[in-house]
Parts: sequence; structure tokens; C-alpha cells
Amino acid sequence: MATGVSRTTIMVGLGEIKAMQSCDDTTASEPVVATNARQSGGGRKKLESKDATLLPDLLSTTRGDPESPLRLNLLRNLADELKARGHTVSHVVVGKLLKEQDYSLQANVKVLEGNQSPDRNAQFEHINDSVTAAMKANQPVISVDTKKKELVGAYKNAGQAWRPSGEPVKVKVHDFIDKELGRANPYGVYDIGADEAWVSVGTDHDTSAFAVQTIRRWWFSMGSLRYPQAKQLVITADGGGSNGHRVRLWKLELSRFAQETGLAIQVHHFPPGTSKWNKIEHRLFSFITMNWRGQPLISHEVIVNLIASTKTRSGLAVRSEIDNAQYPKGMSVSDADLAAIKIERNEFHGEWNYCIRPG
Repeated sequence: MATGVSRTTIMVGLGEIKAMQSCDDTTASEPVVATNARQSGGGRKKLESKDATLLPDLLSTTRGDPESPLRLNLLRNLADELKARGHTVSHVVVGKLLKEQDYSLQANVKVLEGNQSPDRNAQFEHINDSVTAAMKANQPVISVDTKKKELVGAYKNAGQAWRPSGEPVKVKVHDFIDKELGRANPYGVYDIGADEAWVSVGTDHDTSAFAVQTIRRWWFSMGSLRYPQAKQLVITADGGGSNGHRVRLWKLELSRFAQETGLAIQVHHFPPGTSKWNKIEHRLFSFITMNWRGQPLISHEVIVNLIASTKTRSGLAVRSEIDNAQYPKGMSVSDADLAAIKIERNEFHGEWNYCIRPG
């Protein structure tokens, strides 16, 4: 028939219509009861009930070889794979079956930190004790690090910004570095006790000399004013990069800074793979990223202004400046220069915890 409905069903339906039309002759206490043309348990059977191996094969496919293109979880790809195994199924049914099994599209979650030092937690406790003691004594404590290097120019910046509908900011299609503008190297100093920060935006290389010069700028512009009675400076830093615990130039530059200021520089490095616990990451850098989302970083000046305008509900205040100085890479520190540094290593992981004295 043209409708695709059986004659029996149509006849039953017509009978129900006639019964409803005659309901005016019945009392309100005599409701019309519709009959069911389909017997209990009738109708089309679910595909998975007719094909006992369909669901197990589907689940094994989604949990299969991590190198397989099926790991993209495209429904059509999954349906094609099941068809190749002898099943008759569409991508629509595949999606329905996965939802019934409480599956959903999910992104990766960064939780695996790789090999961990057996003294990881002990180092965290050591850092916490040192920071707490310094803050109780009203001595400055800073968290330092380099933020992700940024291309300068009309490049796409992740995130969205409010603009008139249909008027997005136009940026370059390809992210090829602009030879004139280059990259920006933001190095930050976050004052843990004051909830204040300094960020130098370097135009040259991210070296230990640049890192310590940023600390120096923070101290003479902000730190010395807030801590006029300071005798020491506690620094928490990652274990690698320009402020790495193995970098000789880092220690030499800190020694020069200590001699300039008369401060004892107490340094604590986070264990490998734990940089996210450094407070500057989630108390400063994350908010800078949120503040400039969707804004092309078209010049170093724009970057500085966006960093300096970063605020939080806790009262974070940020100052930022461009550092146009040259910081050549590959600067070597001789054994004699290293030996001249007045460094006292802690008994507990002296490579992570040490104090550099002014002399």
C-alpha cells in the first residue's frame, strides 16, 4: 500500500475514529478505550538483539589499537569497520548504541606526569616550610618562570572576544614568523605574599641573564619598596629552562644580583615534571592568557599593555615593560667563576635547594 501501513492497522484505526465520533452518545463516566493493533512484544526488533555480536564488536573497536584511524571515533568509520566484520548497521545506529552505553566525545585530560622523583612530596613540603617561614618573617618570596613564547604580529590568538556580529578580527592564514617583529619572551616574577607581579617582555633570547635581569627590575621597581628591611629573597622556580638548577649562568647571575643588593638568595626548584605547581603558573600566567584571548598580539607594546591590564578578583596587580637588551645564547661559565660563587647547598637535595650569599 502507498502508506506502508498494513490493512489491519488501518481498519483498527478507522474503528477507533468511529468510536470517538459516537462518544457524544456516551456519558462522561464511560471513556472510550482505544485498542492496540500491535500485540505485546510486537514491532521491529532492535538491531543489537538480532545481531548478538554487534555491540561487543562496536565496543572492542572503540577500545582498539591506539594507532588505528578508528580512534578518531568518526561514526561513519566505525560503521564501515562493523560492516567489514559482517554487520548491517548505519552510522546513526552506531551513535545511538554508543549513547546507550554511556559513551560521549571527550577530549584528552592531562593527568599523567611521567616518572616521578621519590622525594617529590618531600620537596613540596620543604618548599612550603621555607616559603611559610619567610612570609612570617616579612621576607619577600617570589615565584618565577618564562611564559610561553608568542609570535608578534597579526596572528590568530586562541579564544574569543566580544565584537559586533560578523566583524571578526582578520589575521594571517599562516603562522610564519615575522622577521622584523620576531617573538616575545615574557618572563614573570610573582610576589606570592603581595599578589603583585612584574613581567618583562624580552625581544631577544630567553637566557639566565634575561631571567635574573627581570628579577632585578622587579626588585628595584617594586620589591625593595615593599620590603625595605629584607635580608633575604626566597625564589621558587622550575627545574629547567633559563632558571634551571643545572644552569651555571643562572647561579652566576644570581650571585651578581646578591652582591648588588646584599640579599641572601634562597632558591628552591620544583622536581621534574611538576612545573604546574609553581604558583606563577596559575596565579599570573593563566590570567594573562584569559585577558588577551582572541586578541592578536600585533606588537610588543600591545603585549605589554595587555599584560599590565590583567586583573583578578583577589586584587592582582601587574607591571610590565619591554626589555630590548641583547642576551646572547651560549654564554659559558668557567669552573673558576662557578667556584667563586658563595653557594650553600641544603643537605636535602642540594641541587634543588641552595642559598647564594652576597659575599
